[in-house]
Amino acid sequence: MNTHRTTVDPAPQDDTAVLDAEYEHGPVPADQRKSLWTVSAVWFGFPMILTNAVPGGVVVAMLGFWRGMAAIAAANLVMLVYVGLLSHRAGSTGESFSLQATRTFGKAGYIVASAFLATIVVGWFAFNTGATGATLHQAFGWHEQLVAVLAGLGFIALTYLGIRALSWLGAVAAPLFIVAGVAALVIVAKDHDLGAVFGYDGVGGNATLTFGAAVSMVMATFADSGTMTADFTRWSRNGRQAVLATISAFPVASVIAQITGGLVVAAGAIAAPAVSGGDFLPILTGEGSGALNVLAAVFVFVNLGSVCSHCLYNGALSWSHLTGRTMRLMTVILGVIGTLAALAGVWNHFLDWLVILSVFVPPLGGVLIADQFFARGGRGAMDRRATTAVRPTAFGAWAIGAGAAAVAHWSAPQLSDAVTGLVVAVIAYAALERFVGGPATARQS
Repeated sequence: MNTHRTTVDPAPQDDTAVLDAEYEHGPVPADQRKSLWTVSAVWFGFPMILTNAVPGGVVVAMLGFWRGMAAIAAANLVMLVYVGLLSHRAGSTGESFSLQATRTFGKAGYIVASAFLATIVVGWFAFNTGATGATLHQAFGWHEQLVAVLAGLGFIALTYLGIRALSWLGAVAAPLFIVAGVAALVIVAKDHDLGAVFGYDGVGGNATLTFGAAVSMVMATFADSGTMTADFTRWSRNGRQAVLATISAFPVASVIAQITGGLVVAAGAIAAPAVSGGDFLPILTGEGSGALNVLAAVFVFVNLGSVCSHCLYNGALSWSHLTGRTMRLMTVILGVIGTLAALAGVWNHFLDWLVILSVFVPPLGGVLIADQFFARGGRGAMDRRATTAVRPTAFGAWAIGAGAAAVAHWSAPQLSDAVTGLVVAVIAYAALERFVGGPATARQS
């Protein structure tokens, strides 16, 4: 396993000779940072996806229109603060998620945190690759497994090109989502009264899904890549621009996707909204129009390709640091593994996946935030202290936060397990560092 390195990566070699360096093992140099527009395009095109419209539709179906919108707003506000704080640090230092985790969890301890999230996001790659095949099979009767394989290869190729390709893809994917979403709403308006959505009471009753659980469901969709935001925002020129890039995702892009899903559900256009949520693709393919069918097919590939490439980039960057290999080599290896997992049907376990994420991921991010901003005398002290092999206080706080989230999930469903775990982890880390942590200002060797 690779140990923590703070030196700048050398010039690209071999497979990266004609491509931009990705700085897998050190901070992005100041002269290699990207513009605000470029970094914003990376984040903006990520949450504005069909699979983010699904939970938006589910919470509206279960809670009714106004309570569902309130849950969406609350979740995105938490995500703005959560991801924004982590992004600010990344923009200030140029450090990736793995480097951030090394400072917090230790030179050896970071392996657990980094490998955990890096594997989770490859799972998202597999889920959305499988969903591409299943969605196009349902819409047009195309061969599900063949489409999944071809899509997986295409998504691997996009990710291989690096961060610049993610910005190009985001610049296309987000506007395309808006076009497809508006087209779906126009079709819905032909047979449904959109003005009636404001009085929509839901289909599941208030007892089926609590407000807190709805907030957790919305957060869980991007809790993992949100925690790994440094992989994207380390390219920002400073912390302020990193936060501005984050705002383009949370709340802007995320809210657009979730509200679109909520609107088609509240309009009564989805047959089983408690299951299908805000999946509006069947609306586009139900008219028998050649133009709409082409739009739908392109939309699926570009839209799900965006989330797949972003998740694979997160996973490949972390695993490259863990193994000492290049991001591009790990992109190919993990992409093939993820495509095979998609063929095995892992994408069928979507809701179970969200529960796991909402319990375990936000507490990890809470520990990072507490370490960077609130513990050991603040950011300056964190930069000066020695990087130990393992920091027990970080793992203790992560465990306490995850335990609190699990208790909230099973015993206090009116609370948000994601928010509970996040807040408890922050408090637990600050307390553990104060009472059992070592000296805050030891200098790095």
